[in-house]
This record gives sequence, structure tokens and C-alpha cells, in this order.
Amino acid sequence: MVPAPAYLSDTAPGSGARVAPRSWLRSDAPALSLDGTWRFRLSPTADLPEDVAGPALDDSGWDELAVPAHWVLQGDGEYGRPIYTNVQFPFPLDPPHVPDENPTGDYRRTFELPADWPEGARTVLRFDGVESLYRVWLNGAEVGIATGSRLAQEFDVTDLVRPGTNHVAVRVHQWSPASYLEDQDQWWLPGIFRDVTLVARPVDGLQDVWLRTGWAGGDGWVEPELTADDAAFPVTLRIPSLGVETVWTRPADVGRVEVGPVEPWTAETPRLYDATVESTGETVSLRLGFRTVEIRGDRFLVNGERVVFHGMNRHEAHPVRGRVFDEQHAREDLARMKRFNVNAIRTSHYPPHPRLLDLADELGFWVILECDLETHGFEKNGWTRNPSDDPAWRDAYLDRIERTVERDKNHPSIVMWSLGNESGTGANLAAMSAWVHARDSGRPVHYEGDYTGEYTDVYSRMYSTVPETEQIGTDGSTAPLLGCTPAQGARQRTKPFLLCEYAHAMGNGPGALDQYEALVDAHPRLHGGFVWEWRDHGILTRTADGTPFYAYGGDFGEVVHDGNFVMDGMILSDDTPTPGLYEFAAMASPVRFTFDDAVGVTVANRRHSAATDDLRFDWRVEHDGRIVARGVLAVPPIPAGSSARVEL
Repeated sequence: MVPAPAYLSDTAPGSGARVAPRSWLRSDAPALSLDGTWRFRLSPTADLPEDVAGPALDDSGWDELAVPAHWVLQGDGEYGRPIYTNVQFPFPLDPPHVPDENPTGDYRRTFELPADWPEGARTVLRFDGVESLYRVWLNGAEVGIATGSRLAQEFDVTDLVRPGTNHVAVRVHQWSPASYLEDQDQWWLPGIFRDVTLVARPVDGLQDVWLRTGWAGGDGWVEPELTADDAAFPVTLRIPSLGVETVWTRPADVGRVEVGPVEPWTAETPRLYDATVESTGETVSLRLGFRTVEIRGDRFLVNGERVVFHGMNRHEAHPVRGRVFDEQHAREDLARMKRFNVNAIRTSHYPPHPRLLDLADELGFWVILECDLETHGFEKNGWTRNPSDDPAWRDAYLDRIERTVERDKNHPSIVMWSLGNESGTGANLAAMSAWVHARDSGRPVHYEGDYTGEYTDVYSRMYSTVPETEQIGTDGSTAPLLGCTPAQGARQRTKPFLLCEYAHAMGNGPGALDQYEALVDAHPRLHGGFVWEWRDHGILTRTADGTPFYAYGGDFGEVVHDGNFVMDGMILSDDTPTPGLYEFAAMASPVRFTFDDAVGVTVANRRHSAATDDLRFDWRVEHDGRIVARGVLAVPPIPAGSSARVEL
């Protein structure tokens, strides 16, 4: 028996040749995908020798496994089974220790370094998602250890990679100290489930690019931040459709660029402008959306207009692939949201695949981007030993928020950063918030668990009742607020309010949607919210006689599970909309009709900023379902927030 490695009781976020986090960018620098078929073996515990690292190891007898994938969703149960829990952990609560029964997957493959791989470039090995802790070797040498299942990690392997054939090995432990930070009301699905890539970083390339944008009074601007060596200069910013071509000859020249009249980006009119940033050795491509996010008093504004979130909490969930990203399915998923008048997404409870955010930019959604953090299982013990207020976990918390913000900071759809979900409160969360405020002054910070508003910019609650929500929105109300003294409650009422979760969609839910919406109309401090949740998480499987069905907690023989609580979505596991989603679509309609006795209709435009001139108003008369007359109603263009009466 080999003792379990010491790092399985270490709260550090990782070690070794870890590279500082940076933006997910489209670059013309060389890259080599390592996705595909890997050799794989699964062990029931972590008590293993380090033989996985040796290039000479004979792994011909190992199985083959796809990357990206979750090993518990491959084969027919020979690699273990999924586990679903909502709040409770599926192992004893003893941080930072993990159970002896710790399924561990060893992955190996070879790759050929392309002959034209640039000499002198730094080479990094990038992992976009691995659950939960993984250790990496290249050509027999240890590269490093990383955690943060839904977060990207790059390792510098410049001194280890070599011309010709290379051997890479990865050991993935299902349970680790990081598991205590990832209790996120979802299936526990171990494995390398996002892309693995070898990336060249030219010495005259762009290590990182952040093009912050703004918009006011019809004009836009770019505030660039470039991370590059002097050898990268001159650097040129181009926005062809705006006639922008700005050259910076040295780092000190980089500064704000006024671009003149532009169409602003909103969730209704998601106007994007193609841009490139070109150094002497690399060109990166971005899509810019010009918008300004601000809090003015108790209003949350984008481009000076109040935002109302008709939102959904969205997990990454597919009945066959789990959290493995499928772009076509994701695009269809977001298009379905648009058809049902969903205008906002909270990425519960972690950053999604970065391409999902590209789609949100393109299709138009207000996004609250959430960090990969939840410690909900500690609540049952009164939050005793909760990592959120334990100094030993501070580095892990800060590492998670840094990698969240840095990866996704270029997306115009992201209008708010969220520290995580249901992790109690404490100094580590406050430190995360302080870091975000220092790094990005252009987006507010959200975290529902900060009931007293000590370190967040908006007041957020989940499942507050209709009467309580009304008291939050009413000026002069002194009704007590959850967890607040009277003074703290008064302070929270000066902030924009949103329901980060409400109208739980399980069973015959959601309910009272119209009542919540009426409060949003009556009280401008209330900014709507996010239904829990978008889709059921059923996993497609079969009964003993071969009948297919969508499984939930307990269907895989789990001893500890939370049953069907994972089946609480507005669409079913097979993408079928529920009746509740049709009700939501009617409640969230961007156009409202009010009929009067004088045979007229008042048409109200409830949009954020778009007029109605892109809409056609069809009418029809039916007798017992048979259309007897139809036509087009002549409705003049109605500005956002206005209404017009039209004769029928």
C-alpha cells in the first residue's frame, strides 16, 4: 500500500509551473489540441505509485478514453457512477481531508511537436476544465498540480517539451480539498471534461489583452490594457468598421482610444464590432461591444437605462455529455431562451465554457458571471469550519476569483461579477470582493450571502416572499431584513435589489411570477431576478430491460444523494419546454397589451432601450380554432418605456 499523497490534504490552489491567469483569446500563435483518445486506467483509491509519469511505461493494456469527457459517463458503469447531491457532501465533512475511497484516473498520451513550432517561444500546457484535482507530468518530469474544476489553468512547459515525440501524463483525483469548495447542487462528474491544448507564446507576442469599452451620448471608447514585452511593439489596434487604426510604438504609449459614434451593445441589440490587436509576433481577434455599466443610487443601469433581469440560472448540463461543451447544443439552448423572452443568465455556480460567453455576446444576454465556489454543505453544521472565514483557504479563494475574472473580462455580456453561491460569509469572500473592485471598476460585485452588504454592490436575495420583496422595494419601509440590524437594512434598501434565485421550477412550479413582475413595475429599486433553474439535469440511461430514461439522484445506486431535486428546470432533460416556461414567456413579454372598452389596445414597450420598429403586429380572429380574419395592426414605432393606443 502506498500512502495517499500529502497534497490531498493541502488547501493550496496548486503548485509547480503554474502561469498567471489571462484572457481566453483567439490568437494566430501556434497551438496544438491534445483532445482525442488517451490511454486511461481507473483506481479506487489515491494510494498509487507515480508510475504514470514514466515515458517508458507500457500502457498498451490500459483502456482508451475520450478527452474531453467525464469518466463516469463512459462505458457501462465500469468507471464508476455519477453522484448527485444538493447541499450535503457525498463524503464525511472533515476539511481539508478527503475519503480513502478516492477514485483516481490516470491519463497518458503522446504527441508530436510540430516541426514549425517557433524557436524561443514559451510553451504552455493549458487545461480548461478538470474535476477535481490533477497532477501533470511531461516527458517524465512533474509540471505541477492544479485545482478549480471549472477554471482554466496553464503550466509553463518550455524547458520540458522537446522536438519530436512527447509524453504527457495526468493523474486526476475525484476528491480533494477543493471538493469542499465545489458543493454546487449538481452531479459530481470527475475527469478531464474541457479542452487540453499546447500553446506557443512568442517572445514578441501578446501575453494578455483587455479592451475595456464604454459608451455615452452616442460615442464609444476603448481603454486598452496590454501585457507584453518590449519586443512586441509596435502594437496596432484595428476596428475596421469604425475606421480605427491606432499604433502604439512603446508600452508607455498605450492609452484610451476615442472611436466616435457607435451603436451600443445591449441584450436587445447586441451590436458587436470586430477588432484585432497586432504585435510584431502575434495577432489576437476580439469582438467589442460598447456599453457602460453603473449603479446610480438604487438603480442598476447599462448605458444609462435601468435593467430588469428576466433571467435563468443556468448550469452546464447535457443528458449524455454532462458538462462537456457542445457548441451546437449550447447555441440552440440560448436561442430557445430568447424565444421564451429570457434576457439574462446567471452562470450557476461557476464560469461556463468560454464559447458560451461568446454566444451570449452575439445573441444578447445580460450575464452575471459566477465564480467556481460553493460550500453549502457546511450550513448543516452552523457553518462551523467553513472555509470562507478560514485564513488557510484564503489563497484558494483568491485564486478562484482571479482566474474567473481574468479569463472572461473581455465579454460585453458580463455586467456583474458574482463571488460564488451559498458559502456563508467571511473574510475570504470579502478579500475576493476587494480584489475584484481593484481589478475591474466597470462592473459591480454580487454575492447573495453578504446579507448585510459589507462588501458587495447590490442587494441580492433568493426566495424572498412576495410581501418581503415588496417591503424591500418600498421607500420608507422599516420592516426587518434577513440577517440585518435596522441600520444595515436601511443601507441595503439604498442599493439595487435582485432575486438571484426565485420561483423554484420544480414539479408544478414556478409560481407567483406575475406578482413578482408587478412589484418590479411598481418599485424601480427592484430589478427582477433569475428563476431556479433553466433545465433538468437528468442523465440518459437505461433500465435492466433496456428502456431508456432520464436518471436522477439514487438511480445509480448512490448511498448519499438528494433524489429528484436535480429535476427542477424550466425545460426537461430532452429540451422540452414545460408549461411554466410558457407562463414565464408571457410574464416577461417585452411588449404588453391592454385592451379597453372603446375597441382599442394600448401597446406598451417594456424593453430596456430598443424601440418597436423591428416588430410586426399580426392579428387574427378565430371561431372555434378556425381563422376567419387576419391582418397587420398599424402600430407606430414606440420608444422603450413608452406606450401608444391603437384602434382595433
